[in-house]
Order: sequence, then C-alpha cells, then structure tokens
Amino acid sequence: MVDETGDFMNAGDGGKAASEGKVWGSAGAAQLEETAAPHSAVSLLATAYRLGVPATVHVAIGTDTIHHHPACDGASLGETIAARLPHPRRGAGRGARGGGAATSGSAVVMPEVFLKALPVARNLGAELSDLTTVNFDQIQHYRPRVNVVERPTRGAGARAWR
Repeated sequence: MVDETGDFMNAGDGGKAASEGKVWGSAGAAQLEETAAPHSAVSLLATAYRLGVPATVHVAIGTDTIHHHPACDGASLGETIAARLPHPRRGAGRGARGGGAATSGSAVVMPEVFLKALPVARNLGAELSDLTTVNFDQIQHYRPRVNVVERPTRGAGARAWR
C-alpha cells in the first residue's frame, strides 16, 4: 500500500473531517493548505479551495489504495462521503453563467455524478450555454467522453476538449 498518501489522506479525511462535519474533498483540500503540502501550489483541489471555487472529489468506497491503509477508518470515511451527497446540489447552481468540469482518471464515478448534477444545476437556474468541459485521460473511456464532454456541451456556445 501507499504509506505516505494513506497516512496523509486518512489523517485529514478520516475522523477529523467526520467530527467537523466536513465532506471528504473539502477536508483534503484544507489539509493540503494547512500543512503546506509539497506541490499544493499546482494542485487543482488546493487551488480551488484557495479561490473558493467549488470542487468535488467522488469516491467509491474500497476502490482507492487509501481505503486499504491501516489508518483508514471506514465509518469516518463513510460519514464524510455521505455528508457530501447534498454537496453537488449546493454547488450545482453557482455562477450565473458558464462553469466547467474536468475529469482525469475517473472512468466511471465522476462522469456519472456530473451527468446527474448537470440537470440539477439547470433546474436551479444556472445558465450553462458557456459550459466548458475537458477530459484529461490518456485513454478515452466511454463515460468521460460521452457524459462529460459530448452530452453536456451539445448546444450553442458550449466548448469541449478531448
């Protein structure tokens, strides 16, 4: 297993995040900033946190190396992930225009969450004609290509990169 990553992520995203009522991604982003983690200046998650831009991390329990680390507390992990369920709804309607989504290394979870959050944003009144999406994956899988890049950007003014 990956000791350093598991130690770091389970320390901030485990019991501490659950006891503070934080969601998994924001707890990790705050931890990157609070500990001045190496390379946090170029981290997308840390940068979003610094700028106050909503960013989400979508986790399927048991699919990451940190879930098999001795420091992982399954109950706390479950609480922090469950606590984020309303989060896409809170962030989905932000911004009167535009917005964007990027995926990297997620062939299933993020594209499915994004595809379901998009109509929520539209129903909350978000103007998404300037929506920009990008898939950074070297190997193009169906879900990121179709659910993040193609379907959401159909229409006038939308941009997509593959």
